[in-house]
Order: sequence, then C-alpha cells, then structure tokens
Amino acid sequence: MSTMQPRTIHGVGLGPGSQDLMSVRADRLIRQASHVAYFRKKGRTGHARSIVDGMLAPDVIELPMEYPVTTEIPFHDPRYNALLADFYATSVARLAEIAETGGDVVVLCEGDPFFYGSFMHLYARLQGRVPVAVVPGITGMSAAWTATGQPVTWGDDIMTVLMGTLPEATLAEHMTKTDALVVMKIGRNLDKVGRALARAGRVDEAWLIEYAAMPQERVLPFRDAGDSAPYFSILLVHGQGRRP
Repeated sequence: MSTMQPRTIHGVGLGPGSQDLMSVRADRLIRQASHVAYFRKKGRTGHARSIVDGMLAPDVIELPMEYPVTTEIPFHDPRYNALLADFYATSVARLAEIAETGGDVVVLCEGDPFFYGSFMHLYARLQGRVPVAVVPGITGMSAAWTATGQPVTWGDDIMTVLMGTLPEATLAEHMTKTDALVVMKIGRNLDKVGRALARAGRVDEAWLIEYAAMPQERVLPFRDAGDSAPYFSILLVHGQGRRP
C-alpha cells in the first residue's frame, strides 16, 4: 500500500501591492493553486487577498486566517503571545491537513514572507511536518525608496530598519547613529516617530511614502505629513555616502 506524500505549502511574496511587481514564480503558483490562504482582520477582505483579485482559479478554495482581536491587550502581557500562538497553531494544523491529503496550498504574503511577515510564524511551526517553501517578494521599503526617485544608500552607508512601535527613546537613539533610515509601521505611531526624528535632528532629511507602488501612492517631505498617516506608510532618510 502506497503512502501519499504531502504537497508543499508555499509562502508566496506578493511584493508591495501591484500585481505587475510579483515574480513569475509567484504568479504561476497563485494561478494554479487549489487552495489559497491569507491573513486578514475580522470583517475585512485582507490586503493580500485584494492584491491577487482576478488571479485565482475559478474553483479555488479560499482559506482566510482571521487574526484574534488583540487591541485591548498590551504587547508585554503574556495573554497576547498566548492568543497569537494558539491562532498560529490552529492555522498550521488546518494548512498541514490539506497538504497531507494532496492539496496545493499557497499562503499569500504581503511584501516578502521573511521580512516582518506573519508567515514566518507558520513556517517555523510547519518545519518537519510537511514540506514548505518560500517565494521571495519585493519589500514595501524597496518600493518606497524607488518612489522617491533617489538611491537610499551609497558606498559604505549603514542602513537601519526600525518599527514605529518601538519606544521613542530607542527610535531616537538608532536614528542618530545610522546613515540611511527606514521606519515601518507608522500609522498610529506618527507623532512618536516625529518626536524621535526631532530628537535625532533629522526631520528635514526625512520623507513619508504612503501606499508605495499602489494607485494612491503619495510621496512628501515628512515635515508636511500632517497629523495622521495611513497604515501603509514608510518613513525614509536617504544615505549620502561615498561615491565616485
């Protein structure tokens, strides 16, 4: 009696948000998949799912993975990690069962799957259980600095990537030490990031890029950002290092 070999689960990087910035491999896997999974907030379509609109096979089975509501629980509270760990464990069990019974599974990943993405948590838990592969994608920050029309690093420039969720003092410390700078997860952290930039003396060097590579893309000096920024916003400071 033959034993069915499980199929590979693919974490597919979609890039920054435009279908024509996906890789050929990503496009092929998405169009051929029998099962497509993606993360989303409860009651939302999900940004990853929106990116692939019109690409999926007519008979595809969609597997939305809805994040648990954690807005009222601080990051440092043990309940936060416990809730997310249970969510990832449940998602992995569901995906692995499909792969073990011969289904093709593609997990849609915004940007690159291994760059601050939720897929990493599935990948770690799938190891040794079923085959899993990753298709890299263009990161949102790459699309952001391309949108400014300026190189982000020259020569020996040091580039630092920060999350806007970090404490203000930590942000300011790293902003002061680096040449080129990327800050992600701006959104509700806009004011704090702005204060950190001011402490580092770098406000006049900074740019805010909203919805990079998307139809509503907007590029503006950070000092003109106003009082709010959308979730899909990235702050940049370009390096000015060695060049011929």
